[in-house]
Amino acid sequence: MEGTTQTNDPVNPRPKRNNTWIYLVIIAALLGTNVYLYLQKNKTTETLVVSQQMLQQKDTSMAQLQNEYNASLARLDELTGKNAQLDQQLKGKDSEIAKTKARIKELLTKQNATKADLAEARSLIDQLNTQITGYEEQIATLKQENTQLTGQRDSVVATNTQLAEKVDLAKILHASNIRLKGINLTHSGRKEKETEKAKRVDLIRITFDIDENRISESGPKDLQICIINPAGELLSNAAFGSGSFNTADGKSKFYSISKTVNLQTGEPLHDVSVDWQQSSDYVKGAYSVEIYHKGYLIGKGTVSLR
Repeated sequence: MEGTTQTNDPVNPRPKRNNTWIYLVIIAALLGTNVYLYLQKNKTTETLVVSQQMLQQKDTSMAQLQNEYNASLARLDELTGKNAQLDQQLKGKDSEIAKTKARIKELLTKQNATKADLAEARSLIDQLNTQITGYEEQIATLKQENTQLTGQRDSVVATNTQLAEKVDLAKILHASNIRLKGINLTHSGRKEKETEKAKRVDLIRITFDIDENRISESGPKDLQICIINPAGELLSNAAFGSGSFNTADGKSKFYSISKTVNLQTGEPLHDVSVDWQQSSDYVKGAYSVEIYHKGYLIGKGTVSLR
Protein backbone atom coordinates (compact mmCIF):
# COMPACT_ATOMS: atom_id res chain seq x y z
CA MET A 1 0.00 0.00 0.00
CA GLU A 2 1.27 3.38 -1.05
CA GLY A 3 1.52 6.16 1.46
CA THR A 4 3.10 6.57 4.90
CA THR A 5 4.37 3.40 6.31
CA GLN A 6 4.59 3.19 10.16
CA THR A 7 7.67 1.33 11.02
CA ASN A 8 7.73 -0.55 14.22
CA ASP A 9 11.28 -1.36 14.77
CA PRO A 10 11.65 -3.44 17.86
CA VAL A 11 15.41 -3.25 17.70
CA ASN A 12 15.73 0.62 17.52
CA PRO A 13 12.70 2.12 19.26
CA ARG A 14 11.92 6.01 18.90
CA PRO A 15 12.86 7.94 22.13
CA LYS A 16 9.95 9.66 24.16
CA ARG A 17 9.92 13.55 24.41
CA ASN A 18 10.48 15.12 27.98
CA ASN A 19 8.11 18.22 28.58
CA THR A 20 8.85 18.84 32.28
CA TRP A 21 11.00 21.93 31.72
CA ILE A 22 8.21 23.53 29.69
CA TYR A 23 5.82 23.13 32.59
CA LEU A 24 8.38 24.61 34.95
CA VAL A 25 8.81 27.63 32.73
CA ILE A 26 5.04 28.13 32.52
CA ILE A 27 4.65 27.77 36.28
CA ALA A 28 7.51 30.21 36.88
CA ALA A 29 5.94 32.68 34.49
CA LEU A 30 2.58 32.37 36.22
CA LEU A 31 4.17 32.84 39.62
CA GLY A 32 6.06 35.87 38.39
CA THR A 33 2.91 37.31 36.91
CA ASN A 34 1.02 36.73 40.16
CA VAL A 35 3.82 38.33 42.20
CA TYR A 36 3.88 41.30 39.85
CA LEU A 37 0.12 41.69 40.00
CA TYR A 38 0.21 41.37 43.79
CA LEU A 39 2.91 43.98 44.10
CA GLN A 40 1.07 46.27 41.69
CA LYS A 41 -2.12 45.85 43.68
CA ASN A 42 -0.32 46.65 46.94
CA LYS A 43 1.27 49.70 45.33
CA THR A 44 -2.09 50.83 44.03
CA THR A 45 -3.64 50.28 47.45
CA GLU A 46 -0.84 52.22 49.13
CA THR A 47 -1.22 55.01 46.61
CA LEU A 48 -4.97 55.08 47.23
CA VAL A 49 -4.44 55.15 51.01
CA VAL A 50 -1.91 57.97 50.70
CA SER A 51 -4.30 59.87 48.45
CA GLN A 52 -7.13 59.38 50.93
CA GLN A 53 -4.88 60.51 53.78
CA MET A 54 -3.88 63.58 51.79
CA LEU A 55 -7.52 64.36 51.07
CA GLN A 56 -8.38 63.91 54.74
CA GLN A 57 -5.48 66.16 55.75
CA LYS A 58 -6.63 68.71 53.20
CA ASP A 59 -10.20 68.54 54.47
CA THR A 60 -8.96 68.87 58.05
CA SER A 61 -6.80 71.85 57.14
CA MET A 62 -9.70 73.47 55.29
CA ALA A 63 -12.03 72.90 58.24
CA GLN A 64 -9.46 74.24 60.69
CA LEU A 65 -8.89 77.33 58.55
CA GLN A 66 -12.66 77.85 58.25
CA ASN A 67 -13.05 77.64 62.03
CA GLU A 68 -10.22 80.10 62.57
CA TYR A 69 -11.73 82.43 59.97
CA ASN A 70 -15.15 82.23 61.64
CA ALA A 71 -13.52 83.05 64.99
CA SER A 72 -11.80 86.05 63.40
CA LEU A 73 -15.10 87.32 62.00
CA ALA A 74 -16.72 86.94 65.43
CA ARG A 75 -13.93 88.99 67.03
CA LEU A 76 -14.31 91.64 64.34
CA ASP A 77 -18.08 91.83 64.82
CA GLU A 78 -17.63 92.14 68.58
CA LEU A 79 -15.47 95.23 68.13
CA THR A 80 -18.24 97.10 66.32
CA GLY A 81 -19.97 99.60 68.57
CA LYS A 82 -17.39 99.32 71.34
CA ASN A 83 -15.93 102.75 70.69
CA ALA A 84 -17.04 105.56 68.39
CA GLN A 85 -13.47 106.55 67.53
CA LEU A 86 -12.54 102.98 66.61
CA ASP A 87 -15.76 102.57 64.62
CA GLN A 88 -14.61 105.43 62.41
CA GLN A 89 -11.27 103.69 61.88
CA LEU A 90 -13.02 100.44 60.98
CA LYS A 91 -15.28 102.25 58.50
CA GLY A 92 -12.18 103.78 56.91
CA LYS A 93 -10.71 100.30 56.45
CA ASP A 94 -13.96 98.63 55.34
CA SER A 95 -12.74 98.32 51.74
CA GLU A 96 -9.42 96.76 52.70
CA ILE A 97 -11.03 94.34 55.17
CA ALA A 98 -13.74 93.43 52.65
CA LYS A 99 -11.10 92.49 50.05
CA THR A 100 -9.25 90.32 52.56
CA LYS A 101 -12.47 88.57 53.63
CA ALA A 102 -13.52 88.00 50.00
CA ARG A 103 -10.17 86.43 49.10
CA ILE A 104 -10.20 84.16 52.17
CA LYS A 105 -13.73 83.03 51.36
CA GLU A 106 -12.73 82.34 47.75
CA LEU A 107 -9.80 80.19 48.84
CA LEU A 108 -11.76 78.27 51.48
CA THR A 109 -14.60 77.44 49.09
CA LYS A 110 -12.34 76.41 46.23
CA GLN A 111 -13.06 72.83 45.10
CA ASN A 112 -9.50 71.83 44.19
CA ALA A 113 -7.59 74.02 46.59
CA THR A 114 -3.85 73.45 46.48
CA LYS A 115 -1.30 73.68 49.27
CA ALA A 116 -0.43 77.10 47.96
CA ASP A 117 -4.09 78.14 48.24
CA LEU A 118 -4.26 76.90 51.82
CA ALA A 119 -1.00 78.64 52.64
CA GLU A 120 -2.33 81.90 51.20
CA ALA A 121 -5.57 81.52 53.20
CA ARG A 122 -3.54 80.90 56.33
CA SER A 123 -1.45 84.02 55.68
CA LEU A 124 -4.53 86.19 55.09
CA ILE A 125 -6.26 84.91 58.24
CA ASP A 126 -3.11 85.63 60.27
CA GLN A 127 -3.01 89.09 58.73
CA LEU A 128 -6.68 89.67 59.63
CA ASN A 129 -6.10 88.46 63.19
CA THR A 130 -3.14 90.81 63.52
CA GLN A 131 -5.37 93.73 62.51
CA ILE A 132 -8.08 92.65 64.94
CA THR A 133 -5.55 92.33 67.77
CA GLY A 134 -4.43 95.88 67.00
CA TYR A 135 -8.01 97.11 67.24
CA GLU A 136 -8.52 95.27 70.53
CA GLU A 137 -5.38 96.87 71.96
CA GLN A 138 -6.64 100.28 70.84
CA ILE A 139 -9.96 99.65 72.60
CA ALA A 140 -8.15 98.61 75.79
CA THR A 141 -6.06 101.80 75.63
CA LEU A 142 -9.11 103.97 74.99
CA LYS A 143 -10.98 102.29 77.86
CA GLN A 144 -8.06 102.99 80.19
CA GLU A 145 -7.94 106.61 79.05
CA ASN A 146 -11.71 106.91 79.50
CA THR A 147 -11.42 105.43 82.99
CA GLN A 148 -8.75 107.97 83.87
CA LEU A 149 -10.81 110.80 82.40
CA THR A 150 -13.89 109.58 84.27
CA GLY A 151 -11.89 109.48 87.49
CA GLN A 152 -10.59 113.00 86.87
CA ARG A 153 -14.11 114.19 86.00
CA ASP A 154 -15.55 112.60 89.13
CA SER A 155 -12.80 114.18 91.18
CA VAL A 156 -13.54 117.58 89.66
CA VAL A 157 -17.27 117.08 90.22
CA ALA A 158 -16.64 116.08 93.82
CA THR A 159 -14.40 119.08 94.33
CA ASN A 160 -16.94 121.39 92.73
CA THR A 161 -19.69 119.84 94.85
CA GLN A 162 -17.65 120.41 97.98
CA LEU A 163 -16.93 123.98 96.93
CA ALA A 164 -20.60 124.54 96.14
CA GLU A 165 -21.55 123.15 99.55
CA LYS A 166 -19.04 125.44 101.21
CA VAL A 167 -20.39 128.39 99.26
CA ASP A 168 -23.94 127.47 100.23
CA LEU A 169 -22.91 127.24 103.86
CA ALA A 170 -21.20 130.58 103.56
CA LYS A 171 -24.47 132.05 102.30
CA ILE A 172 -26.28 131.03 105.49
CA LEU A 173 -27.17 134.12 107.49
CA HIS A 174 -26.26 134.62 111.15
CA ALA A 175 -28.51 136.22 113.72
CA SER A 176 -27.10 138.03 116.71
CA ASN A 177 -28.17 140.31 119.56
CA ILE A 178 -31.42 138.37 119.96
CA ARG A 179 -33.84 139.93 122.45
CA LEU A 180 -37.24 138.81 123.66
CA LYS A 181 -39.60 141.23 125.40
CA GLY A 182 -43.02 140.88 126.94
CA ILE A 183 -45.29 143.66 125.66
CA ASN A 184 -48.38 144.96 127.43
CA LEU A 185 -50.84 146.77 125.15
CA THR A 186 -52.91 149.61 126.60
CA HIS A 187 -55.32 152.18 125.27
CA SER A 188 -56.75 149.61 122.82
CA GLY A 189 -53.35 148.68 121.56
CA ARG A 190 -52.20 152.22 120.83
CA LYS A 191 -49.65 152.20 123.61
CA GLU A 192 -47.05 149.58 124.36
CA LYS A 193 -45.23 148.90 127.58
CA GLU A 194 -42.54 146.35 128.33
CA THR A 195 -43.35 143.96 131.16
CA GLU A 196 -41.95 140.82 132.72
CA LYS A 197 -45.21 139.86 134.41
CA ALA A 198 -46.79 136.97 132.58
CA LYS A 199 -50.34 137.98 133.40
CA ARG A 200 -49.84 141.39 131.76
CA VAL A 201 -48.13 140.15 128.57
CA ASP A 202 -50.24 140.57 125.45
CA LEU A 203 -47.50 139.62 122.99
CA ILE A 204 -43.86 138.59 122.82
CA ARG A 205 -41.65 140.71 120.62
CA ILE A 206 -38.52 139.16 119.20
CA THR A 207 -35.82 141.53 118.00
CA PHE A 208 -32.50 140.56 116.42
CA ASP A 209 -29.75 141.63 114.03
CA ILE A 210 -28.57 139.90 110.83
CA ASP A 211 -24.81 140.12 110.49
CA GLU A 212 -23.29 141.20 107.18
CA ASN A 213 -22.73 138.44 104.64
CA ARG A 214 -20.40 139.04 101.72
CA ILE A 215 -21.40 135.83 99.90
CA SER A 216 -25.18 135.78 100.03
CA GLU A 217 -26.87 137.55 97.15
CA SER A 218 -29.00 140.60 97.76
CA GLY A 219 -32.72 139.97 97.98
CA PRO A 220 -35.44 138.58 100.24
CA LYS A 221 -34.47 135.89 102.72
CA ASP A 222 -37.00 133.71 104.53
CA LEU A 223 -36.49 132.96 108.19
CA GLN A 224 -38.41 130.51 110.39
CA ILE A 225 -38.83 131.32 114.07
CA CYS A 226 -39.67 128.78 116.76
CA ILE A 227 -40.99 129.97 120.13
CA ILE A 228 -41.03 127.41 122.95
CA ASN A 229 -42.97 127.95 126.17
CA PRO A 230 -41.72 127.02 129.69
CA ALA A 231 -43.26 123.54 129.30
CA GLY A 232 -41.08 122.90 126.25
CA GLU A 233 -44.01 123.15 123.85
CA LEU A 234 -43.88 124.97 120.52
CA LEU A 235 -46.25 127.93 120.34
CA SER A 236 -48.21 127.35 117.16
CA ASN A 237 -51.25 128.81 115.47
CA ALA A 238 -51.98 128.35 111.78
CA ALA A 239 -53.93 131.60 111.77
CA PHE A 240 -50.71 133.42 112.74
CA GLY A 241 -48.71 131.70 109.96
CA SER A 242 -47.36 128.65 111.77
CA GLY A 243 -46.13 125.84 109.55
CA SER A 244 -43.26 123.40 108.97
CA PHE A 245 -39.89 123.28 107.19
CA ASN A 246 -37.04 120.83 106.62
CA THR A 247 -33.90 121.19 108.68
CA ALA A 248 -30.42 120.83 107.17
CA ASP A 249 -30.34 117.14 108.15
CA GLY A 250 -33.60 116.48 106.31
CA LYS A 251 -35.94 116.33 109.29
CA SER A 252 -39.31 118.06 109.34
CA LYS A 253 -39.72 120.74 112.00
CA PHE A 254 -42.61 123.03 112.91
CA TYR A 255 -42.17 126.76 113.42
CA SER A 256 -44.27 129.41 115.14
CA ILE A 257 -43.94 132.26 112.68
CA SER A 258 -41.88 133.22 109.64
CA LYS A 259 -40.18 136.46 108.72
CA THR A 260 -38.89 137.69 105.35
CA VAL A 261 -36.02 140.18 105.42
CA ASN A 262 -34.49 142.10 102.54
CA LEU A 263 -30.74 141.69 102.59
CA GLN A 264 -28.04 143.64 100.80
CA THR A 265 -24.80 141.77 100.16
CA GLY A 266 -22.15 142.79 102.66
CA GLU A 267 -24.54 144.91 104.73
CA PRO A 268 -25.97 144.00 108.17
CA LEU A 269 -29.59 144.39 109.22
CA HIS A 270 -30.37 145.83 112.63
CA ASP A 271 -33.39 145.51 114.86
CA VAL A 272 -35.36 143.05 112.78
CA SER A 273 -38.61 142.65 114.71
CA VAL A 274 -41.38 140.04 114.76
CA ASP A 275 -44.30 139.75 117.21
CA TRP A 276 -46.00 136.66 118.55
CA GLN A 277 -49.48 137.16 119.94
CA GLN A 278 -51.81 134.52 121.27
CA SER A 279 -55.35 134.50 122.61
CA SER A 280 -54.51 132.37 125.64
CA ASP A 281 -52.67 133.66 128.69
CA TYR A 282 -48.90 133.41 128.96
CA VAL A 283 -47.58 131.27 131.78
CA LYS A 284 -44.71 132.11 134.07
CA GLY A 285 -41.26 130.83 133.21
CA ALA A 286 -38.56 130.96 130.52
CA TYR A 287 -39.53 131.33 126.88
CA SER A 288 -36.92 130.50 124.26
CA VAL A 289 -36.67 131.37 120.59
CA GLU A 290 -34.77 129.70 117.75
CA ILE A 291 -34.21 131.35 114.37
CA TYR A 292 -33.58 129.21 111.24
CA HIS A 293 -32.36 130.03 107.73
CA LYS A 294 -32.31 127.34 104.99
CA GLY A 295 -32.81 124.70 107.66
CA TYR A 296 -29.85 125.85 109.77
CA LEU A 297 -30.16 127.24 113.29
CA ILE A 298 -28.64 130.73 113.08
CA GLY A 299 -29.41 132.11 116.55
CA LYS A 300 -31.41 131.67 119.73
CA GLY A 301 -32.37 133.58 122.89
CA THR A 302 -34.60 133.48 125.99
CA VAL A 303 -36.81 135.66 128.13
CA SER A 304 -38.31 134.91 131.52
CA LEU A 305 -41.75 136.01 132.62
CA ARG A 306 -42.74 136.05 136.27
